Amino acid sequence: MGTLPRLARCALHFDEEPCISGKTGTGAVFFSGCTLKCVYCQNWPVSHDGFGKSVSASRLREIYFELIGQGARSVSLISGTQFIPAIIESLKGGLPVPVVWNSSGYERVETLKQLNGLVDVYLPDFKYMDASLAKRLSGAEDYPDAALKAIGEMLAQTGQAVYGEDGLMKKGTLIRHLVLPNHLDNTFMVLRRIKWDFEGTPVSLMSQYVPMGDSGKHPDIARRLTEEEYSQAAELFERLGLDGFTQEMDSAVSAYTPAFDLTGVNREAT
Repeated sequence: MGTLPRLARCALHFDEEPCISGKTGTGAVFFSGCTLKCVYCQNWPVSHDGFGKSVSASRLREIYFELIGQGARSVSLISGTQFIPAIIESLKGGLPVPVVWNSSGYERVETLKQLNGLVDVYLPDFKYMDASLAKRLSGAEDYPDAALKAIGEMLAQTGQAVYGEDGLMKKGTLIRHLVLPNHLDNTFMVLRRIKWDFEGTPVSLMSQYVPMGDSGKHPDIARRLTEEEYSQAAELFERLGLDGFTQEMDSAVSAYTPAFDLTGVNREAT
């Protein structure tokens, strides 16, 4: 990916969890590339094909303040692990709003330690406890162990979630899990492991799976999630007493995928 951060879109984003987006949106900075190669990725042009434009660390910092000027109550850095050095440089001096680190969960603890004190809110995926599924669908057989260690480090840095009077998360970790069709066993394992290892950590149980990317080559995930499948996942979520968020089934629409068109990447006219 190179050393300069490559960006695909920088704009207000309203489709994150309520405690992240709020009413005015989070300032979402979409980086090119990813630590995984998920066959069903909804951001394929960015994650797999590397679409985007390279900018300097100083320009990246300018973008943060442009988003804040548009009303963003937080700045969300989405899949930026491959550009850690430049991101660290861009965050020197801090920001007047919380910094959200939105990632696949497939990260090294040593990498995350470099972000200690710079990131306020971690928003990791916890995709798999089934290692064979992680290997086949994301190319990472060691995903379960890596994600468990990464999320543990995130929680060690942030502690339990802290919310402002406006309901927005000011500090903490929020774990996301996308329910995949035909793989409820994996979801059940993930939810139970969150309960055992990360008691009290809020969870976002997502129903928004849409077969995109190369999912058509994998018959088991070449369809949308059924209401019955998500209902079973949500039932266990409630039975385990997990805090956080569940989604309506109408979240599974491709319209939730933003347009990757370099919005906000170029310097604003003055």
